[in-house]
Amino acid sequence: MADKNKNIDTLIALLRDVNDYNIALEQHWYRIPVNSAPSIVHERRIKYIAFYQTKKFGADAFVVRWFARVKKIRIVHRQDLFGKEKKNIKSRKIYYKLEFEKLRELPKPIPSLRHRPIIFVQTTFKKFRTAKEINDLFIESPIEERMWDAFRKEEINAERQYEVIYGKGNNQRYYLDFAMFCKSRNLAVECDGDTYHSKLEDVKKDKHRDNILESQGWNILRYTTDDIKYKIDNSIMQVKEAINNYGGIEKPKGEFQYVITKPSKQDKLFYI
Repeated sequence: MADKNKNIDTLIALLRDVNDYNIALEQHWYRIPVNSAPSIVHERRIKYIAFYQTKKFGADAFVVRWFARVKKIRIVHRQDLFGKEKKNIKSRKIYYKLEFEKLRELPKPIPSLRHRPIIFVQTTFKKFRTAKEINDLFIESPIEERMWDAFRKEEINAERQYEVIYGKGNNQRYYLDFAMFCKSRNLAVECDGDTYHSKLEDVKKDKHRDNILESQGWNILRYTTDDIKYKIDNSIMQVKEAINNYGGIEKPKGEFQYVITKPSKQDKLFYI
């Protein structure tokens, strides 16, 4: 969905190690293989780049701290980037070279509460400047955004666009709309837009996907556009009940916590 949003202008990219950080800090450029670059780079829509730091940064890991305004994008070979590197099989590999202004530091870093691996996130500069944690950066469909707002309101710790790898092949991975880590079983919440999920072929794909996720220890809850637009209280209530049935949701410090459930407006009719 982020690919289709024309307001997307900011890329969160991975700083793998201190060497990459030093290049960004001192030489003001970053490389991305052309064959794996996000759409806003291909389409030259990127205006800002920010960096997510890996575990190699120690106490400063798993945060977005640095960003810069992009000035120029060029296509180059790896040997042009690293002239002193001994020629090898990667020397002719083609990269985008993103050249940018001097790095600027955020007043408050954007953390990943779960210390999750992230390579790229496409977002808007407005979202970037207001994000409190990494999941606030994602931009997906309107129904996913509505569900995310509801989770935040209820203080439900969900991870957005969470990658689940179930095999060694490049295509053996799924991205969950929302992932919740509970004590006895993980929970995936999927938002099924009416346009995509109405075809029989799509239903079969979802069933196959669900079967694989179930085998990997996930329970899947699916919600339609109507469930999210008009019955959001009921949907959140079901998610909460599932969390509690699975022993509570994992909090940032590693403990598991039950969530408070209360009847929705519709459910209250049955208690009168």
